[in-house]
Amino acid sequence: MANAKKVMTLTLQEMKQRGEKIAVLTAYDALFARLEDQAGIDVILVGDSAAMVLGGETTTLPATMEQMLYHVRSASQGITRALLVADMPFLSFQISTAEALRNAGRFLAEAGAEAVKLEGGKPILDTVKRLVEIGIPVMGHLGLTPQSIHQFGSWDVRARGSDEAERLREDALDLQDAGAFSIVLEKIPADLAAEVSQTLRIPTIGIGSGPDCDGQVLVNYDMLGLYDQLSLKFVRKYRELAREVENAAREYIRDVKNGSFPSKKESYE
Repeated sequence: MANAKKVMTLTLQEMKQRGEKIAVLTAYDALFARLEDQAGIDVILVGDSAAMVLGGETTTLPATMEQMLYHVRSASQGITRALLVADMPFLSFQISTAEALRNAGRFLAEAGAEAVKLEGGKPILDTVKRLVEIGIPVMGHLGLTPQSIHQFGSWDVRARGSDEAERLREDALDLQDAGAFSIVLEKIPADLAAEVSQTLRIPTIGIGSGPDCDGQVLVNYDMLGLYDQLSLKFVRKYRELAREVENAAREYIRDVKNGSFPSKKESYE
């Protein structure tokens, strides 16, 4: 993929217009970002899911700006083609528009991000509009927004009821009008996701929201079978690497204990 054209925010719009699906994965370091980039992924999202899959937390809420800046900067070192999107962590954009501008700007200026992702609808519209006005591309996020998990009270599917579904439709249109270039739709009914995707001019990226979004995103540790603390219906595991890593570690321990590692071939004279 060395000679492939760089993916920009406009590229995603063009992909939607021609009906080409958008493939998105998370990455939190240069190694995984490089491997995904070489494979041809369109977008790499450095998610605040790092708090869970790397930090062992039970929610995304403990992720901090400094931690996210580190992970975004690390991922940027492995990317030549994919669009790099930074997840803005809890309280990095909700307190004030001025603070949101400062923090989002740090992701671009210090960490190499090319866009930021914000969770929520109406309460953040002014912030989204201001970010876009000063040149910071914004990806929205509706449905199950993990930073609001304590308000929701569960990880259940969102917008099954008519009132919440209507709010989501309105929020999606409002985010589009505010200048968002794309919207993640997480864990909502597939028919609602299809309707919203058809209504919007900008692409939707689904996670647990059916096949009719303009693209799909998964956490790479989920897709690879590395993060096995949760079993999610919408995750397709393309590998079971947790077992592979565990088995490799057992073999290493065995070889160290019985003295067969390192061998003479693996030693210096």
